[in-house]
Amino acid sequence: MIDFVQTTVDGVMVGCSYGLLAIGFTLIFGVIRRLNLSYGPSIMVGAYLGTFLYVQFGAGPLLVAVAVVAGAAIAGIYVERLCFAPMKGGAGVASMVSSFAIWMQLEQAMILLLPRHTYAFPALATGAPWEFGPFTLRPDQLLMLILAIATGIIVNTIIYRTRFGTGLRLVTSNQIAAHLVGVNVRNVMLGAFALASAVGGFAGFLVLAIDQQVTPMFGMWATIKGLIAMMIGGLGSVPGAIAGGLVLGVIEAHAQGLVGPQARDLTAYLLLFLCLVLRPGGLFGKAPEADGAFSSRST
Repeated sequence: MIDFVQTTVDGVMVGCSYGLLAIGFTLIFGVIRRLNLSYGPSIMVGAYLGTFLYVQFGAGPLLVAVAVVAGAAIAGIYVERLCFAPMKGGAGVASMVSSFAIWMQLEQAMILLLPRHTYAFPALATGAPWEFGPFTLRPDQLLMLILAIATGIIVNTIIYRTRFGTGLRLVTSNQIAAHLVGVNVRNVMLGAFALASAVGGFAGFLVLAIDQQVTPMFGMWATIKGLIAMMIGGLGSVPGAIAGGLVLGVIEAHAQGLVGPQARDLTAYLLLFLCLVLRPGGLFGKAPEADGAFSSRST
C-alpha cells in the first residue's frame, strides 16, 4: 500500500506538467479545430534558447525560464503565421502537413544551435528529498506542482476574466458571429497560439528542470505527451486537459513501477488506444463536431 501511494504521488507530480502541455494543445484546437504538430518543436525552440544562455553565459533558472517561455511563444507565432493564418477554413489537412514541415525546420535549426546530443539544464530546486514517515517527496517536484497549479489558475483567469478570453470563447463558439460583433478573429487566433506556446514552454521548462538535461528528442516527446493527455481528457476541454495529464502521469508511474521504464511509453499509447475505442470524446470532452472548447469552466 505504501508503494502504491508513493507511486501515485510521483505520478501526480509528473502528470501536472502533462496537463499544462495538454492545455496548450487544447487552446489551439479549441479555436481553429486543427492540430498543430509543431507545438512540441516550438517548445523545443524555447528550451534550446534557455539552454544556450545557461551553457554559454551561466544564466540562472529564472532567466532561463523567461527565455524558454518567450522563445516558445515567438516560435508559436511563427508557426501560426506560416501554417495556419494563410489557410482557408477547409484546408485543415494542408495546415497540419505544413506544421509538420515546420516541425522539421525548427528541430534542425535548434540542432545547429546546439549540436551535441545532450546538454545540461539548470535544476528547478536543490536539496535532499523530504521524508514524511514512509513517504518521500522531492522539493523540485513539489515546486513543479505548485507552479503548474498557479499556471492553470492564470490560464483560467485569462480565459474567463479578460477581454481577450471573451473574444477567444466567442471565436471558439462561432467565428462568423464573433467577427460580426467586432472581434478581430485573426488577432485572437494569433494570441491563442502565443498563449498556448507560452504555457507549453513553461511546462517544458518544469520538465527539463526536473530532468536537468535536454536532448533533440524533446520536441517530439512534448508533442506526443501533450496530444495523448488532450485526447484522454477530451478534445477542446480545459478541465479535461488537466485531468488527462494527471491520469496519464499516474498510470505511467504505476506501469514503470510494475514492469519497468520500458513499459512507460507503451502504456501511454495503449491508454490512448483504449480511450479512442471506448470513449472517443475523452473523459470530459464532447464529440469533435460539438460546441466549442471552453463551454465548461475549469477548476
